[in-house]
Amino acid sequence: MSTNTLSQIKAALDPKAWSEDPDELAPHVRDWRGRYQGASPLLLKPSTTDEVSRILSLCNAGGVTVIPQSGNTGLVGGSTPQGEVVLSLKRMNQIRTIDTDNDSLTCEAGAILESVQDAAKARGKLFPLSLGAQGSAMIGGLISTNAGGVHVLRYGMMRELVLGLEAVLPDGRVLSDLSGLRKDNTGYDLKQLFIGAEGTLGVVTAATLKLFARPASTAVAIAAVESPAQAVELLGHMKETTGSVAAFELMPKIGLDLAVHHLPGARHPLDSDPAWTVLIELVSPETDRAQSLMESALETAFEKGLVSDAALAQTEAQMAEFWALREGIPEAEKAHGKAAKHDVSVPVSRMPAFMEEATAKAEAMLPEALIIAFGHVGDGNVHFNVARKTPGSGDDFVASCAPVTEAIYDLVDKHGGSISAEHGVGVLKREELARRKPVEVAVMRAIKQTLDPNAIMNPRIMLGID
Repeated sequence: MSTNTLSQIKAALDPKAWSEDPDELAPHVRDWRGRYQGASPLLLKPSTTDEVSRILSLCNAGGVTVIPQSGNTGLVGGSTPQGEVVLSLKRMNQIRTIDTDNDSLTCEAGAILESVQDAAKARGKLFPLSLGAQGSAMIGGLISTNAGGVHVLRYGMMRELVLGLEAVLPDGRVLSDLSGLRKDNTGYDLKQLFIGAEGTLGVVTAATLKLFARPASTAVAIAAVESPAQAVELLGHMKETTGSVAAFELMPKIGLDLAVHHLPGARHPLDSDPAWTVLIELVSPETDRAQSLMESALETAFEKGLVSDAALAQTEAQMAEFWALREGIPEAEKAHGKAAKHDVSVPVSRMPAFMEEATAKAEAMLPEALIIAFGHVGDGNVHFNVARKTPGSGDDFVASCAPVTEAIYDLVDKHGGSISAEHGVGVLKREELARRKPVEVAVMRAIKQTLDPNAIMNPRIMLGID
C-alpha cells in the first residue's frame, strides 16, 4: 500500500477525519461475533460527502483498497479489514429532512437505525425496519447489506424502503438522487445496484427512506404449536382472519430455554413448555382493534387445533418482554458456545420440509449436534444453526461442521432457496456463492469491473476479486 497516498489522504482532510491510534482502530478491525480479526493502517472518519469523494479519488489514483464500515454489526466478515484502510461513516450521522406529506426521511449513512425510528416517531410516522442491533446498526450498512429484520412480512426488506440514494463511486464521482420519488422511469434504477452490494461498488453516504403511518394499536402474542408445519398453517390463518400480521416468528424450545438461562430477567411465557412457539404481532389503524383481532383469531385457531396454548401481552412492557425473548436468542446462543450459522431462506411453503430434512441430516452427520432453528416464518427466513450439545464449543467445533454446512446448503438449493437470506455474503459465503451461482457472479463481476476497474472497494468481499 502506498504510504505516499496515505500521506496525501491525511493532508487532504481535517485532522479529525483520520486516525492511526491503535486503540481507536481496535474496534474497527474485528467483527461482532469475534470470528474475524484484521488490521488496518488508517481509520478514515469523513464528516461530509465531499470528504468521502476526496478520499476515494485519492485511493483510486494510488491503488489503495478501502473497506467501508458503518456500525460494524455484520455477521459474515464483510467489514473486517485485512490491510485495507477503513472508511467509517460514523461522523456522517445527521437526519437531514423529514417530509411528512411525502412520507419520507432523508438521512446520512452513519445515522443509527434507532435514531431514525425515533425521528420518524416524533413526527407521527413509522420507519418499520426493526432488528436486534438497531441501537448500533447504521443506515449505510443496512442499505449495503439489504437488511431484513422482523417486519419484512408487512413492509419488505431494506430494498423496498429506500426511495433515493447518494453514493460516491470509486473514482470519487458522486451519484446523487435523494428526491424521494415513487415514480421515476428515466432509465435504470441505479440505486438498486448499491443496495445489497456490500460496499463493493462505492460508498453509500445518504438515503431517502420510506415512512409509514404509525399503527394506532399493536398486539403481541406467543402461541404454542406442534411443529413448523403447524406454524405455517397458523400463519395462513392469521393472515386470512386479520389482514394485519406485521411479524410472525418461530422459536424452538431449546432457543427459549437458552434465552431464559442466559438472559437476565427472561422467563418462559407459557406454562405448557411446548416444543415450538410462535411470536405474532398484529397492527391496526384503529385504536384497540389489534387486540380484539388477536383474541378472535387465536380463539378460532384453538378451535381448529392450530394452537394448544397462548399468552397475549396486556401491556407495552409485556410486549417488550415477549420480543426480548425472540431477539435474545442469538445472544443466548452465543453464550452457550460457538455454532455453525446458516442464515438461509426457502419459500414459506417449503420451510417445514426443509427444516425437517436439514435437522435429520445434521444430526445423522454430527451426533453431538444441537439444532437451534428459529426465525422469520412469515418470509421464509430460518436461522438454522448447528451448536454442540455441551456448552463451550469453539472454532474447532465450527470447523468440524463444514460438511454439515455443505449438506444444508444442498437442501436449500433443493427447496429453491437462498444460502444468504439477510446477513449477506461477505467472506463467509464467498466461495459458496461463486460455486452455486456462477452466471450471476460473472454478471456481478462485470458490473464491478465497469464501476471499479481498479478493484479498490471491498476487494475481498462477496465477489472475491483480489
